Amino acid sequence: MPTVFSANRSSVLVDGDPVEGLQSLTFRVVTEREDIRAIGSDERIDVSFGLRTVQGEMVLRSSSDKLDELLHQKQKFQIVANLKKEYGMETESVRTVSFDDCFVEGKSFGLDASAPAATTYSFTATRVREE
Repeated sequence: MPTVFSANRSSVLVDGDPVEGLQSLTFRVVTEREDIRAIGSDERIDVSFGLRTVQGEMVLRSSSDKLDELLHQKQKFQIVANLKKEYGMETESVRTVSFDDCFVEGKSFGLDASAPAATTYSFTATRVREE
């Protein structure tokens, strides 16, 4: 049976401080690779892997002074997401996802007449660890 995490029960911290107004957190792990070709054939015979990075985004209602400062100062930080699932009335901590050596790389802002303002912060990390 799959583990279903509850977004409204989970929490995300940036350098130990809670992220207020978080709407979503997404990430992907990207690994460089190069195909090794067989001589005289159009098929690969192996793959060579290289640099592995983590790319992510956090969408917040309005904005975050802390993330704005980290973007401006080009400072390194850590993100820790405590993912939880709900059992009836009890909430159980299930998994902690930690992003190490993060940098905010970009910021985009959106304002819609039918919803609160939203800011998307793009970040990269050296690694992601799941416990």
